[in-house]
Amino acid sequence: MAEDDIQDIDDAVVPSTEMVGQAKKEQEENAAPRRATYYVVGAIVLILIVLLAFVFILRRRTASTEEEKKEDVVVSVKVAKAERDSIAKEISAIGNVVPATRADVAASISAQIQQMGQLKNKLVHAGDPIAVLSSQDLVAQRNQAQASLDEARLNLQTVQKVQIPQATAQSTKEVNDAKAEADNARATYERRQTLYQKGGISLKDLEASQLAYTNALDAYRLALSNAEINRSGVNPNSQSIAVAKIKQAQEQLANLQVQVSRGTVRAPITGIVTDQFQFDGEFAQSGAKLVTIADISIVIVKAQFADNVVHDLKVGDAVTVYPMEAPDEKLTGSVTLISRSSDPQNRTVEVWARFGNPEGLLPANGAVQFVVESQPVEDAIVVPSSAVTLEATNADEGTVMVVGPDNIAHETKVKVGVKQGDKTQIVEGLNGGETVVTEGNYELPNGTRVEVAAEKQGDEEDEK
Repeated sequence: MAEDDIQDIDDAVVPSTEMVGQAKKEQEENAAPRRATYYVVGAIVLILIVLLAFVFILRRRTASTEEEKKEDVVVSVKVAKAERDSIAKEISAIGNVVPATRADVAASISAQIQQMGQLKNKLVHAGDPIAVLSSQDLVAQRNQAQASLDEARLNLQTVQKVQIPQATAQSTKEVNDAKAEADNARATYERRQTLYQKGGISLKDLEASQLAYTNALDAYRLALSNAEINRSGVNPNSQSIAVAKIKQAQEQLANLQVQVSRGTVRAPITGIVTDQFQFDGEFAQSGAKLVTIADISIVIVKAQFADNVVHDLKVGDAVTVYPMEAPDEKLTGSVTLISRSSDPQNRTVEVWARFGNPEGLLPANGAVQFVVESQPVEDAIVVPSSAVTLEATNADEGTVMVVGPDNIAHETKVKVGVKQGDKTQIVEGLNGGETVVTEGNYELPNGTRVEVAAEKQGDEEDEK
């Protein structure tokens, strides 16, 4: 190759190298900002990685600390056993107390009240005088009736001891006289018949004697008949009339005696005077009420229940009543009647229960809380209601905290059934015999270590 050619090549190469260097320089100038960007992004990523690692370590340390603390925390609670017991559904309403025995005492005659004190709220016994009514006119009429009775009795004595014996004696005399006349006429007739046969008298005389004998015999028979009539008819009739007059006088006297006795109004039963309608000096009309007496030793409590719950009740269900005046007191009884009709306006049905009330805790017409125990369940698993935390007020599912042998509280889901007072039936979730938390279980974390709080001495004394 010629030197000129070599020189041309060198001249051509030199510009190319310069251009490459310049291009590299330009690339280096452009790469510098990119490298700075890469460095910044890398630094940020690295910082984030460090932060995440720090947070992760911090959280693990915090969780470990909380677990350690949790293991160290012991919560004081009160517990009870899930026991097997009988339980029943409680339905309550307001009841009205009605005396089982009650009497409205009224005046039997129209008269002014001569004597009658303040009797309301007082105890009276059967036969005690309630009021004395004015009855002077009746007393006078009674005395007159007594006199009429005495006269009728005297008349009977006269009939029996005078009139009848006298009539009997007169009849006897008439019979005897008639018999004597008949005997005498017969004797005369027989003598004349003998004389006629001998021709001593005429036939006419004999026939006259026979007629006289016949007449005397008829008179005798008539006397006998009259005597029999007096004995069997007239005398008994006279006596019966006299007896009837006595009976009439006795009835009139008895009637007036009753009227006079009604002037003193007496208590028909033993009980409390719950109402008094008239007082001393007022005029009482016949049939007008004076007082109301109630025997509250036995009472009937009547309550109105919604007709959609009565179908759960039956006669014989246990009933407990709590007087409004003494809510801490209670009496127990049973349902004696469930009405077969419903109030169309209130849609309620009346239920009765009978109670002994010897101490008078249930006043007449008083109000009580009437609680019926229906649908009893025997051998049910029962816990205190405070041990159950329901999902909602009217829900039948919830939880209880069961304390195990290791004193750790475990949350257990349960299904509840019948509720009675402070007791609740557990239908599902418990088998009976478990220890459940009754106080301190609200928002108690699952797995918390617990200790049973000792009962205070004061609480024990209060329970006693």
